[in-house]
Amino acid sequence: MRRRNVMIGLAALALAACARAPAGRIGPDGLPLPQVYRIGPDDTDNIQFRMLDSVNTLRAAAGVPPVELDPLLNAAGATHARDMSVQNRPWLFGSDGSSTLDRARRVGFQGRILGENISESFETELETLAAWMKQPDTRRVVLDPAARKMGLAWFQEPAGKLWWVMTIGTGPVAQAPQVASFDTSPLPPLQ
Repeated sequence: MRRRNVMIGLAALALAACARAPAGRIGPDGLPLPQVYRIGPDDTDNIQFRMLDSVNTLRAAAGVPPVELDPLLNAAGATHARDMSVQNRPWLFGSDGSSTLDRARRVGFQGRILGENISESFETELETLAAWMKQPDTRRVVLDPAARKMGLAWFQEPAGKLWWVMTIGTGPVAQAPQVASFDTSPLPPLQ
């Protein structure tokens, strides 16, 4: 009986040794090491619409209207994401001193800017959204009831670090008509 148990144990050990190791590298704690989230050139639409669906699900749960993707805010965000990478710091100002509003105006956005969320991470877009939802200030931007437009962009460095930018705004704002100003100062006398 004992010999049989030893043989079964050796057979199990041999089979376990033949089993494939878990995919990815294992850290000293025995857990898998984080994988780099690689974004390819054809992933843009999937990522933006996955984020849009997630944001609108959160907005619906909060009882606020949905937002739609805005290509102008996407473009302004892409410029800022690349600029943050060049500066190597996540912050709301461009290297030229530009604000979120400045960048949106440069690309022709006609709405009002309500806020911008940024992140420097190796995380996916949904992990980044979850982190934003944990902070009151960035959560407020995502759930702003006046929002109707959203831009989402990123820049990924060769080592995999991601610089995320989400910009939230309103629809077009009616501009007050420009009134011509007339100079009412007296004219010089005719000679």
